[in-house]
Amino acid sequence: MAKENLKPTLLALRTRLLAARDARGVWTGELSDSALSTALAVTALHQAPGASTDDASRWRRGIAWLLATQTADGSWGDTPALPGNLATTAIVWATLNDLRGDAPGNAAAEPVPLPADAMRRAEAWIARRAGSIEPAALVGALRAVYGADRTFAVPILSHLAWCGALGASRQAWRAIPPLPYALALLPRRLLALPRLHVVSYALPALIAIGVARPLARIRAGGRRRRNWRRWLVPALLRRLGQLQPSHGGYLDAAPLTAFVALGLTAAGFGDNPVAGRCRGFLRDGQRANGAWPIDTDLSLWVTSLATRALTAAPDIPFDGAAVLAHLRATQQRARHPFTGSAPGGWGWSDRAGAVPDGDDTAGALIALHRLGAPLDRAIREGLLWLVNLQNRDGGLPTFCRGWGRLPFDRSCPDLTAHACAAWNAWSGAADRSLHNLLARSRHRALRYLRRHQNSDGSWTPLWFGNAGRADHANPVLGTARVLTTLADLRDGTADAAEARARGEAWLCAAQQADGGWGADAATPATIEETAWGVIALAQPAARPAVRAAAERGAAWLARRRGNDAPCTPAPIGLYFASLWYAEKLYPLVWSIEALARVLALPPPPPSGTTARES
Repeated sequence: MAKENLKPTLLALRTRLLAARDARGVWTGELSDSALSTALAVTALHQAPGASTDDASRWRRGIAWLLATQTADGSWGDTPALPGNLATTAIVWATLNDLRGDAPGNAAAEPVPLPADAMRRAEAWIARRAGSIEPAALVGALRAVYGADRTFAVPILSHLAWCGALGASRQAWRAIPPLPYALALLPRRLLALPRLHVVSYALPALIAIGVARPLARIRAGGRRRRNWRRWLVPALLRRLGQLQPSHGGYLDAAPLTAFVALGLTAAGFGDNPVAGRCRGFLRDGQRANGAWPIDTDLSLWVTSLATRALTAAPDIPFDGAAVLAHLRATQQRARHPFTGSAPGGWGWSDRAGAVPDGDDTAGALIALHRLGAPLDRAIREGLLWLVNLQNRDGGLPTFCRGWGRLPFDRSCPDLTAHACAAWNAWSGAADRSLHNLLARSRHRALRYLRRHQNSDGSWTPLWFGNAGRADHANPVLGTARVLTTLADLRDGTADAAEARARGEAWLCAAQQADGGWGADAATPATIEETAWGVIALAQPAARPAVRAAAERGAAWLARRRGNDAPCTPAPIGLYFASLWYAEKLYPLVWSIEALARVLALPPPPPSGTTARES
């Protein structure tokens, strides 16, 4: 397909993206519905003390959505587009068990009639995966899924216990690992030292479920420890209140917020204001179809991505004044109560529950540079915020420097490459001191990227995956994100050139015969992965074979997208605890950037010369 034939598709997609702005002139996007979020929110509202008629209406609509989205084999996936998995199916099954009145001591005014076939099919599916639906089998199977990481395993098992799915015996609670909830009272700077088996974002669940578990064991006949509650619990409840954002939703995430509400209710603190605010957030977050997403939105993230896409074609003007003002206004101006991070970062959303992180801060800084913002004190603080996030190994974690080795706290290639791109974008405008600091951080980050390149030349990202692979990894997207940064840096060292060449060779080999990309050569191609493959390879100085691969990918996008093709997102995003999600703007923004990059390529060199010679 000739390059000029890509222009109509690019213009049509740009028009659709511009029309998707909200009243503020920025983008909100839309995350996919989540069976896991919906089941947890339903149980949190159902088990609340003094549940209202409105709550009953909400949980009944949630149950109706869950029943309508059960797969043919009886399971539930993280999104309606995915096959079932054990954690989500077990949570939904336990919720249904609670709603029909089988859970001991639940707060339901009356049981909810449910189709017996739905329960039978769910139980049969779980039994095939776990060996049976007996408590010991369920506990063993779910603990095997998460290994040493208790961040999600313990809340899931606790939810099953509260819903009666693990029986009422003391043995059920004995099988659930304890959480070191008292450590949540330590100063933030000390929390990394114990190397907890929970990640940094999980402190609210650590507290609420940690408090509820020993009380549940006591009620089941365990030994009472005198006076532990008299001094410890009030302090922990105060800590939960300090961590809770104004609208009640921890991290703006329905699962985490529901776990806190359930833990407090199970511990006898369902009337506590913290639990009340949790339930208020859940009520506000239910969608018209009865479902809940995993998070309210990724508005700042998708706004940064949209800005990058719309500024990728220099010959097509974009008035980004509203975006510029919005990004300026949403930078964190105070130390964040949740992570304790210094001012200067950006979170994934402008809502109260979002937490500043490495990926969103880098994205905002790049968007501001693309929009022509001057390097002032605020942007300098953002650049320094990223520098201070860098780990000793040179890589960038998500939230907290030096916290641990569990997912979302350790360094990862995709965030490290993104931070490098942000530092590189602003280096030219920096004074000598800042320029040198950014150069040192960038050099350390590049060494990290070279050390963590896979033996086949690819890189594995943290925040994106592909359910079609056995390991659920997405090396195409990880490799593309790193290569895009390496190409923009133009690092002249032999090591960097060799790493880039190996990455390009792997990415070209992973392209499929029709021009598209999946997570590798064997998984079905998606718009998102194909767009990222094109973005990475459509570089002005690319070798002819690399450039040809980018152009074949762009032609695939044009054929798939067309001017009026539906924007159907793929579930490639990975959220906390490896929950899958789809974001409706991903295929749109990345397709626009990919096509714009190909159209901006200079003419190929004359026949008989190399790209380097030209």
